[in-house]
Amino acid sequence: MRTRRKTGSYEVGRTKRAEILDAATRLFAASGYHRVPLSQVAADVGLSESGLLHHFRSKKHLLLAVAERRLEQTALWWSSVQADGGDDPHELFRSMVESTRRLVAEPGLIELFVLVSAEAADPSTPAHQLYGKWYEQAVNETAMLLARGVERGFFRPDTDAQAIAREIIAVSDGLQLQWVLSGGGLDLVEGIRDYARRLARSVLVNGDDGEPSL
Repeated sequence: MRTRRKTGSYEVGRTKRAEILDAATRLFAASGYHRVPLSQVAADVGLSESGLLHHFRSKKHLLLAVAERRLEQTALWWSSVQADGGDDPHELFRSMVESTRRLVAEPGLIELFVLVSAEAADPSTPAHQLYGKWYEQAVNETAMLLARGVERGFFRPDTDAQAIAREIIAVSDGLQLQWVLSGGGLDLVEGIRDYARRLARSVLVNGDDGEPSL
């Protein structure tokens, strides 16, 4: 009986934790991390603030959990792009633009990503390990997409897949930072679209024949 009670309590705790993450993600996405008090997240899931802190020790711990979930969802989306493959040499560049549209649809989470990125610079923080793992995975999976394009004859044989993968991620993250600093005034989607077109011209075997429709 004791084991069953513990198991039941654990499942209830997991369920409530997931509810808190859902609420925090939704509220942070709509209004931004700094503009949403912990009490608002707690009220959204029928808890007191002290009750919420039973599941997440602080607002910063909740922030990190939301960021981790966001990175996992982004990785899953890019994995589906990779799995779909296809014979369209422009697919990678269209996916860059579509991924950015997904980000802009939840502007508060762009701010959240930038906030946690700043903390990740400190090796003593949990964010450091989280982002280190994320960047390694993101670079490797993007490089695989580029290498596949070379193998299929879409991209030029001298394409440095690893270097370009790092460049793609650096441009995306840099523009997200500039978007936050501009108060959302920067057209993030258009910035990525322009970059994707320039990149396509430089790596596509027939890149000089015209710009891809993005």
